[in-house]
Amino acid sequence: MSESDFETEWRQWQETRWQAASAPHGTAALLHTHWLAAEATEFDGAPGRWRADGARIIGDSLPDRDTVHLAPGEEVEIDGVRLRGLDRDGSLALRVIDPDAPSRASLAGIEAYPPSLDRVVSGRFTPAAAGSTLDVTSVDGHESSAELGGTIDLEIDGVAVALTVTRDAFGLSAVLADATSGDESYRFRFLRVPEPDADGLVAVDFNRAFLPPCAFSDQYVCPLPPVGNRWPVALRAGERRATRHPVAGTGAGADELGESAA
Repeated sequence: MSESDFETEWRQWQETRWQAASAPHGTAALLHTHWLAAEATEFDGAPGRWRADGARIIGDSLPDRDTVHLAPGEEVEIDGVRLRGLDRDGSLALRVIDPDAPSRASLAGIEAYPPSLDRVVSGRFTPAAAGSTLDVTSVDGHESSAELGGTIDLEIDGVAVALTVTRDAFGLSAVLADATSGDESYRFRFLRVPEPDADGLVAVDFNRAFLPPCAFSDQYVCPLPPVGNRWPVALRAGERRATRHPVAGTGAGADELGESAA
């Protein structure tokens, strides 16, 4: 692929990322994540009363409609607010996605490093043993496990590193931090990785490293990087951080005030 075509495809990807984050009910519009109990309760931003019932999320006392039953991942829109079910290891939550959420209203853009073919790095994949898992800690301290895909041995700016990847229904992915994290860039980033070839070789495109949802709203419960994916090398590639409109009276952006911290 020519450098021109590479840059064009990357900019198209960036535009898709911006649209997904900034849409009225997009990533940045998450206003609340409310964890549910068996007792019906009123929650900020959500019309009606909501409770957990087995594997279902039940809403009642709603305007102009009967009781709503949501499975995890399902959603309903009421008065312009989108309500979505969430299941985390058997605990149910109701997510309130509001186009008027401050996290969306303040969002100005997604800052990224310039794309570079030098940041497409070839590595060798070593698959994990069948049934292997990776301990995962989320930003709120919750501990769980994920299916371990394996590791990819790479060299970045002369430094040997190993990228631990997990596997889900969409393929291989990683959560990583580097020497820019928390300073030049958000404190960690996500990355999708293609499947290796028959010889175990894989091209890892760090230009596609992207911000986790919690960079856009602190109501997400993103996984943190495992210890092995916290690198001393400065990985100047991919998305850096969400930029914010200045907050009135302070001269600072909302990210500087901590709104986008997970």
